[in-house]
Amino acid sequence: MKVVLASDHGGANLRSEIASLLEEMQVEYTDSGCHCEGSVDYPDYAIPAAERVAQGEFDYGIIVCGTGIGMSITANKVKGVRCALVHDVFSAKATRQHNNANMLAMGERVIGPGLAREIVTVFLSSDYEAGRHATRVDKIEAYEKKKK
Repeated sequence: MKVVLASDHGGANLRSEIASLLEEMQVEYTDSGCHCEGSVDYPDYAIPAAERVAQGEFDYGIIVCGTGIGMSITANKVKGVRCALVHDVFSAKATRQHNNANMLAMGERVIGPGLAREIVTVFLSSDYEAGRHATRVDKIEAYEKKKK
């Protein structure tokens, strides 16, 4: 399993916490920043991370900003990405099982590091159930193929 991490300035602390967790879990990851203290624009970090997931370079992406909203909206503009904004453990499991989400977005100003660790652990350890959910995910993919 390979994971790409990214954040803007509002999610840098939580991104570092997640990197520590991934090391503990022995999950291969790349931390693509931001590595600065000043304000940056979240699309500059969400788009490259999402593109790397969509291209298959990484199995999953985890992105963080202040609320997670901007990062998730941006990542979902990339064809082939299903990014879920998650702030609870149940949704982390459900989005993997039902939506086959390949990216996870969280907000540093919304949740603390302990809950973020639980969410990431559940997200990465939950499997896509396919079955009745496959038809729905297939419809998303079919629509993406029609888009120009």
